[in-house]
Amino acid sequence: MHSSITDVTPPARSALSGLVGNTPLLRISEPLAPAGRGFWAKLEGFNPGGIKDRPGLHMVERARARGDLKPGARIIESTSGTLGLGLALAGMVHGHPVTLVTDPGLENSMTRLLTAYGAQVNVVSEPHPTGDWQQARRDRVTRLMEQHPDSWCPDQYNNPDNTSAYTPLALELATELGHIDVLVCSVGTGGHSAGVSRVLRQLYPDLTLVGVDTIGSTIFGQPARPRLMRGLGSSIYPRNVAYGSFSEVHWVAPAEAVWACRALATSHYATGGWSVGAVALVAGWLARTLPEDTRIAAVFPDGPQRYLGTVYDDDYCAAHGLLDAPPAPEPEVVGRPDEKEITRWTRCATVHDPLRARSPQPQAADPTPHSRPGPGAEPDEDTSDTAATAPEDRTR
Repeated sequence: MHSSITDVTPPARSALSGLVGNTPLLRISEPLAPAGRGFWAKLEGFNPGGIKDRPGLHMVERARARGDLKPGARIIESTSGTLGLGLALAGMVHGHPVTLVTDPGLENSMTRLLTAYGAQVNVVSEPHPTGDWQQARRDRVTRLMEQHPDSWCPDQYNNPDNTSAYTPLALELATELGHIDVLVCSVGTGGHSAGVSRVLRQLYPDLTLVGVDTIGSTIFGQPARPRLMRGLGSSIYPRNVAYGSFSEVHWVAPAEAVWACRALATSHYATGGWSVGAVALVAGWLARTLPEDTRIAAVFPDGPQRYLGTVYDDDYCAAHGLLDAPPAPEPEVVGRPDEKEITRWTRCATVHDPLRARSPQPQAADPTPHSRPGPGAEPDEDTSDTAATAPEDRTR
């Protein structure tokens, strides 16, 4: 009998991947939207490490299937945290050592957690002169790969597997909601906004995709500036961002995201970090202003645990001026992404690829772990998720 049980029980490592996906869906209403109105939030924080468990596992599995990642070879990648958790999980499942390159902005708690999961954490000490911490990390990845000739880099910013990883998430949303009119996603690498919207638009051709970025991010054509929020935004141009798929983009400031995170916590017991707050703020406004029967889905990439020392720390928030006032009831509006430098919640219905706007020549995807820094980019604290070529996206 014991032998029979052993035969049908999957190995512990393979069973780990079964923990990812089929995350809960929660209806969000007051105080972000009035009673009787609201939006549906996909709670990706219920994955073991957050939304990027999906691409972490998928990119590794596809690379192994193609032979790009040899058995036992080292995985080396740049991360601001969340993808690192997904890659640590994938390395554990498939037997690969993992090296994660990050910067001093990574929370100590996240460093300790990644180390506990068996990953090596490599921290760059200086930002790149034009590409900031993000490019400095990617340059370090290149040097580490030269030291490990059989190593493999997922290159989440440009890897199309980063977007296709979100097909199951899209199908979960379609099954749970039956119909979706508006999808709201944060943008860092561009992966989940591209991957989810591509699948949903095949099912619902009139789907509206709303992107949510942070101030100081260069993804949609703003100048790169130092950024407090991690997990969305970028100081480089990820080629996974599906610019042609977006109907509009909103930029959100840190204080506005903090307010939304805390409002969610006190009203719904389901909240998260910077990306969750920014997405909730925008989705709540859409629920207030669109027709009452509009079905809005929003992706919440993570939970609150990582942000206990930032978003949910009164001293930290006070020191950064994040508790001064609630956000405005509606965003400012600009006609073009480069109309002015944005410093508060702002909306723009004109979305284009900043690289194509500056050059008549199409920009090819960069297959190396480097990306193009924005003009005049200054040191920032980094990102995690971005988009792909249309009709895909950008993670972040």
